[in-house]
Amino acid sequence: MAQPKTVKGPGKHQMGPRQKIDHPFRIMGQILKFMGKHYAPHLIIVLICIVTNVLANVQGTWFMKALIDQYILPMITKGSNDFGPLLGAMGRVGVFYGIGIIATFAQSEIMVFVTQGTLKDLRIEMFNHMQSLPIKYFDTHAHGDIMSMYTNDIDTLRQMVSQSLPQIINSVITVVSVLVAMITLSFPLTILTIIMVALMMFVSKKLTSLSGRFFLAQQKDLGAVNGYIEEMMAGQKVVKVFCHEDEAIEEFDEINNKLYHSANNANKFANVIGPCNAQLGNLSYVLCACFGAVIAINGFMGFTLSPGALVSFLQYNKQFAQPINQVTMQMNSIVMALAGADRIFKLLTEEPEVDDGYVTLVRCKKENGEIVECKERTGMWAWKHYHKEDNTTTYKEMRGEVVFDGVDFGYNDDKIVLHDVKLYAKPGQKIAFVGSTGAGKTTITNLINRFYDIQDGKIRYDGININKIKKDDLRRSLGIVLQDTHLFTGTIMENIRYGKLDATDEEVIAAAKLANADSFIRRLPEGYNTLIKGDGGNLSQGQRQLLAIARAAVANPPALILDEATSSIDTRTERLVQEGMDALMKGRTTFVIAHRLSTIRNSDCIMVLFIDHVFRSFGIENNTARRNDRRAATVRVSQSSGNRSGHLSNPVLRGCSACPAGVLHPLGLSRFHIRPAFGF
Repeated sequence: MAQPKTVKGPGKHQMGPRQKIDHPFRIMGQILKFMGKHYAPHLIIVLICIVTNVLANVQGTWFMKALIDQYILPMITKGSNDFGPLLGAMGRVGVFYGIGIIATFAQSEIMVFVTQGTLKDLRIEMFNHMQSLPIKYFDTHAHGDIMSMYTNDIDTLRQMVSQSLPQIINSVITVVSVLVAMITLSFPLTILTIIMVALMMFVSKKLTSLSGRFFLAQQKDLGAVNGYIEEMMAGQKVVKVFCHEDEAIEEFDEINNKLYHSANNANKFANVIGPCNAQLGNLSYVLCACFGAVIAINGFMGFTLSPGALVSFLQYNKQFAQPINQVTMQMNSIVMALAGADRIFKLLTEEPEVDDGYVTLVRCKKENGEIVECKERTGMWAWKHYHKEDNTTTYKEMRGEVVFDGVDFGYNDDKIVLHDVKLYAKPGQKIAFVGSTGAGKTTITNLINRFYDIQDGKIRYDGININKIKKDDLRRSLGIVLQDTHLFTGTIMENIRYGKLDATDEEVIAAAKLANADSFIRRLPEGYNTLIKGDGGNLSQGQRQLLAIARAAVANPPALILDEATSSIDTRTERLVQEGMDALMKGRTTFVIAHRLSTIRNSDCIMVLFIDHVFRSFGIENNTARRNDRRAATVRVSQSSGNRSGHLSNPVLRGCSACPAGVLHPLGLSRFHIRPAFGF
């Protein structure tokens, strides 16, 4: 086990990587565009409410000037006790404030609806797009990191959409309105206020730059922590078995410390932005009060100021600085939200699984010797092939013939792991793949259902290039029992019906009997209505595998791929399941990956794949030619094209015209010696 990296204590060395958000305005535009796509009318109403609320507050402050200059001072100088005009003016101001209160209430209620609706729509779009992504995406991204997008990143967006965005819009409108009012009252004091606000913005920018670069790192580290916790929860039994509790704690401490340092560095500067701006705002207020008093008493460069105008201006000074201070205090959540939104929109912009196929799989029947498409279940399938050149449609019976013709494949384009593979499977044959772990057994079957696309060569299904077949139809033609069994939250009946959503209860029970799962299901407390949770944690591994086989059986697919389908089943049950599967797939092509000889002894063709450091060997068997003695054969060929570092090239497989159908030869050998490898 690799030694964990040492995490140093706090200090200058802990400032961390200078990660930053690229194109923050573009990301903000994407958020607003997404919101506007579904809630444009609501956002317009919110904007009107914000403007109304701001104007109500601005006119209330403007009233201070009229209150002092037009009502209080004249009444003092004249000794008048007539409060009627004052009460009327105060009533008008009260009406405006009341309108502002209603607007604020409406804004809050609408924003709750918009926020929750936006997050709902965003989660839906994320999940829908995730379903369209290729398997490669999930092989290259940690599941915990993906889960973090649905939880942490979405939550940061909630805070920004519900609080930060309305606050920013409110602040911008307030600043513009107050600025116009201040210029109207006193231009010199306005210049002084702007200078102080510029100083506040300069300080905020410096502090934000010190903290902002850590927020993206914080979100990534949070995803790493979540992913590690999820991994440990799923593998807790393994941790206990190998007594790795201390090592797991040590590794968790390492990644948790990374999160601590990134979060600490992000927030320690952000938390001082508000107090710094508040004190600078107080300083601006004091300077304006002193300078304004001088102007009101003595004048300044021809500028005069009434007592009421000075009081109003000082209130505007507070209102002018306050929105900027509020915006800077929101920068924390804004930066976090932009970091989260960046990850979310990167997920949404991931290229979906490409499907250029146009050949579809349809139900059919024969009328007068011709294949005719139909809707009823006939047990017969056909490939519907539209020919654009002559605008015709042909039907070809689905028989299950699979041919690999010069296939090159690599998980990365720069590293090919399968080179020039040539093999074929006749319709109705049971083809078995056995051999060393990592030799490419599962990879070959993953190429058939196009979980991965090949770099070169062709794979033909019933003579049709699989690239021309729609992926959904291609996979629908293949019943697959995966090596890793996954069950979903729901009843056993629902989990089996997953293979065919319109299956009746009788069909589900028949499939369970076929897989020999019916007996243990009926022994459960609620039988087929027993609830499964946590990926079937309340069932044994063998029982979970039987349910997976039943799920494939209920679909009654034209072809079947079994990837270690019976690895967790006892020998007696395996024999019964095998008999059921043979009955199910009679006349259909079956690909079996297994390590047990008992699983593959009735196969028509056995491919034995060996891998041993630099040398790789392959063995192939055709039971059709040796059905009487049930003897498998192996071919051993040394391959020296690899290097000692472990980067190996796969041997090339070719068919031989001199041998029975299905027998494959290594590249360059037209004749070779076959020696028995094992017998049945």
